[in-house]
Amino acid sequence: MSFRLSQRDKDIIAFINQFRAVDRDSLVDLFFKQLKSPVNACNSVMVRLYRLGVIERTQQYSPTVYLPVDAKIKKNSQKILHFLSILDVYKQMCMYSIPKYVIVEDKPTGRKGGIEPDLFCIFKGSPFWIEIQRNQYSEQKMQGKINLYEEFFFSDEWKALQWQPEERSPIFPSVILITPVRYAVNSEHIRIIQVASIHELIEKYKSSAKQQRDGIPKTSPSSGRIKINLT
Repeated sequence: MSFRLSQRDKDIIAFINQFRAVDRDSLVDLFFKQLKSPVNACNSVMVRLYRLGVIERTQQYSPTVYLPVDAKIKKNSQKILHFLSILDVYKQMCMYSIPKYVIVEDKPTGRKGGIEPDLFCIFKGSPFWIEIQRNQYSEQKMQGKINLYEEFFFSDEWKALQWQPEERSPIFPSVILITPVRYAVNSEHIRIIQVASIHELIEKYKSSAKQQRDGIPKTSPSSGRIKINLT
C-alpha cells in the first residue's frame, strides 16, 4: 500500500497519529495552503486516504475530524475536543515559530500518577510543558498539579530526558497553564505562566522585553514576569 502514498500523504498520516484528532481546516492550513484550491485539494486527498484505510474519520464535527486508524477514541468522544485544543495551541505557536520536539500528552515520569502535561515542546529555544484547562477546577486541584511538577523537579529524573541539550546544563521546562481563569498557584522552584493563549504569552514577552529595554528594574520571579527565551 505504501507505494500509493506520496511524501505529503505520509506527513499527513504521521501528523494525525501525533495529534490524535485533526480537523480538516487545520490540515488545509498546514499542508495545502499554498495550492490554488486548498480546501478542494485537501478534501480529495483525505477521502483517498480514508478509502485506503490509513486514517479514520468522524463526521460528528464540522468540518470533518480525522483520527489515527487504530484510534481508541470513540467518534463522538469529548476527548476529541481535548486533542483539538492541543492542536490549536500548536497552530498558534506555528504563527511565531515552528515548535521542536513536540510530544502530545507527554508522560515524562513514565509512571502513573506523575505529571502528564497535554503538550511538551521547545518553542523559540525554550522548553515548555503545557497544561490546557478547558474546564474550571478548584485552586486545590490546580495546586496539586503544580506540586507534582515540584516532585518531579526534586527527583532529578528530568535531567536525563532525551531532548535535554548535550552541550549545556539540563533545563527544567517552564509550565504554561492555558486557561481563561487565573489560579492562585505558586512554586518557589519552577516557573509557572498563566495565559489564555499563546498570543497572550507572546504579548507578555514583548511587554517584558520593552520594559527591560527602557531600563525598568527587574522584578522577582514570583511577580509573573516572563524571563524565558522567546527571541
